[in-house]
Order: sequence, then C-alpha cells, then structure tokens
Amino acid sequence: MPNNRMYFWTLIIKIIFLSLTTIGILGNFSVFHYYLVCYADCKLKTVDLIHVHLMASNTLIILSKGVPHTMAAFGLKQFLNDIQCRLLLYIERIGRSVSIGSTCLLSVFQAVTISQKESCCKDQKVKAAKYIGCSISLLWVLYILIHFIFFVNPLIQSYCNNVTGKQDFGHCSTAGRDGISDSLYAALVVFPEICFSLLMAWSSGSMIVILYRHKQRVQHIRSTHGSSRTSPESKATQNILALVSTFLAFYTVSAILQGCLALLYNPSWWLVNTNRVTSLCFPCFGPFVLINHYSMVSRLSLVWMRNRNSIILK
Repeated sequence: MPNNRMYFWTLIIKIIFLSLTTIGILGNFSVFHYYLVCYADCKLKTVDLIHVHLMASNTLIILSKGVPHTMAAFGLKQFLNDIQCRLLLYIERIGRSVSIGSTCLLSVFQAVTISQKESCCKDQKVKAAKYIGCSISLLWVLYILIHFIFFVNPLIQSYCNNVTGKQDFGHCSTAGRDGISDSLYAALVVFPEICFSLLMAWSSGSMIVILYRHKQRVQHIRSTHGSSRTSPESKATQNILALVSTFLAFYTVSAILQGCLALLYNPSWWLVNTNRVTSLCFPCFGPFVLINHYSMVSRLSLVWMRNRNSIILK
C-alpha cells in the first residue's frame, strides 16, 4: 500500500511539472507573439518594455529549471555533467534575479504613473520612463556578472577546505557550497532581492492608497453621471497589482521553503518537490495576468475578423 501511494504522488508530480512547463512556455510565447503582432512597426511603451524583459527572464527560468525538472520527474536522472549543470543554474539564477528586478521596476513605475497628478510627482513619470530602458539593461549586465560565481565557484573551492557534500538537483549534481561563496551570494543576490521585494510591497501599498483616494474623489462624479466604469489607468494599475501580488505570494513561499531546505540536512521528498513546483508558479502563471491585462484574445480576434471581412469584400 505505501508503494502504491508513493507511485500515485510521483505520478501527480510528473503531471504538475509537465503541465507547469507547458503552460509557462505557451503563456510566455503568447505574450511575445502579441508584441510581435501589435507592435511590429511601433515603439514599445515603457510598461510594455518592462513586460517584454519580464517574460524573457521568466522564459529563461522555465527552460533552465522547468524543462530539466520535468525530464528528471519522468526518470531521466543525472543526464548533465558538472559544467552543464552549472550552466543551467547560471541561466536560472540570472532569470530569477532579472524577474525580481523587472517586477520591482514595473511596480514602482506604475506607482509613479498614477501619482503624477500630485504636485510633488508631476515630472517624475517622464524622468522614470527615460531611465527605465537603461535600468533594465543594467539589471541584465549586473546579474550576468554577479552570477558568474557559478562558474568560478570550483576555483574558490579548490582553495577552501570547508566544502559540504554535493547538491543533487535530480537532473544533475554539483559540488557543495562553501562559506565564502555563501556569504558572497547572500550579500550580492539575497539582500538585493529582499530590498526589491520590500520596495514592491511599498509601491503596491502606495498604489492601493492612491486608487482608494481617487475613488473617493470621483465617486460623486460617477453618481452624477450614472456611470460605474473603471478608468483605463485604474484597470492597468489593478492588473499590475495582481501581477505583483502573485509574484510576492509565490516568491515568499518559495523563499521560506528554500530556507527550510538550506537548514535541513536531509530534507524530505515532499519539501524538495514542493519548493521546485512553487518556484515555477510565477514564471508560468504571470503571463496570463498580462494576457488578461491586454485582452489579447479579443484584440487578436478583432484583427482576424477585420482581415476576414476585408478578404470577403475583395
């Protein structure tokens, strides 16, 4: 009976990994396809530019983590050597860091955008939009350099004696961590990620307060005209709040589980797989928040109907 139960849950994990990876790839590439169709000859807006880089980083996470974990769940174990394993970890960490940074930029920029009518923030939107592209490029370059530690780590370990055992990721394994690299990783990666998360929480709270005050100010106007429609700006802010809230929820759970894994000497099968699944949730489900934001299905259907009507008229 225990073996049958374990087989059942192993099958469930296989289905979850396969579903998340498939959904994530389709969702992210759908967003890319949307921008290729709707912005083929136009310059991307600031928010759209952030979305593109966010989806690019999410795609890196799915391809470097979701696909190998799915293959390992279906029985293909340890099919990568040490260099290939470190390369996947390198790509995954870059994607994760840029995803956090891009989500933070998106949240802060939208908070500045909806507060532009305030006296102290009249010119902040223009200034913020001007430096967003530079900030995103800086994020990529900075984290590409920082995460190069995954390649130089073996050199550090060769001069260090306090190295733990191997890290097993299912599809591959690498040499264990040491105190020096852990300290550098905490200072250069973990601490900035925590700051980004706090900044996201602050900007999200600011947007909620601003939206509430705006709703209170225009409530009498809506009642006078008998209209209850939500402004496009409010809709955009609400969707970004949904995206940021989704990110913070999954990231917080993933960070807690990752901390448990770091503290436990022999973590359980459940904890390991739950952490892997949770870390894939935002890259897989995040695009669908954007799809809802842009109403891609209706827009693409409208384009298809217009093309069809033009063909019929011809």
